[in-house]
Amino acid sequence: MLELRNISFEVSEDSKEKEILKDISFTLEDHKFVAITGPNGGGKSTLARVIAGIEKPTSGQILLDGEDITQLSITERAKRGISYAFQQPVRFKGVTVLDLIRLAAGRDISAAGACEYLSEVGLCAKDYINREVNASLSGGEIKRIEIATVMARNTKISVFDEPEAGIDLWSFQNLIQVFEKMHERLDGSILIISHQERILKTADEIVVIADGMIKKCGPKEEILPTLLGESSGAECKFWKKGEK
Repeated sequence: MLELRNISFEVSEDSKEKEILKDISFTLEDHKFVAITGPNGGGKSTLARVIAGIEKPTSGQILLDGEDITQLSITERAKRGISYAFQQPVRFKGVTVLDLIRLAAGRDISAAGACEYLSEVGLCAKDYINREVNASLSGGEIKRIEIATVMARNTKISVFDEPEAGIDLWSFQNLIQVFEKMHERLDGSILIISHQERILKTADEIVVIADGMIKKCGPKEEILPTLLGESSGAECKFWKKGEK
């Protein structure tokens, strides 16, 4: 279980302190799929980085299964079972997909074992297993490979920052299916930052963040109708108003 207690985060901007997160508190229960949504610039991605350990909060506590991990590095948090998937996945020239999955799994997994993870994310294993993780891969391909590495790790908490960003509609539709499978099969919890209605509908719970604060938080059945009541297409007007 992940618990955030009164998390705040400030940055210096033009010699002044700007508060990005303001007294954020919520709990991610075990085996839950939680989506965090809200307007651009509201603090969603910053919160994901704080959870992963990329950023340290200005104040507050982060507890993982009762242990205070607030001051732990991203590496130390990874060892304790937190995975983080970037909005724009990192590419590694000279590193093959097989190498990457083995690194993620933390063991000398066989090529056949790695292929199983690639198949789970909808990629033909024989076409990808020996390819380099470089610019030759499309946005949709690299994101699915990154999700395969998260599945190989099978960590307590998997954090995804806007996985739909920069990919085409076909790849997005396949990503939805991948997340549905992950929700069914992974032992851990999933936390996704997203604007997309399809992803929100897959979640168990939704957290709405705006102006650095939690505005709404609860079961999907309770929160989603309040967002869709202001919807226009796949994204809510509520979010669009907050874009900067």
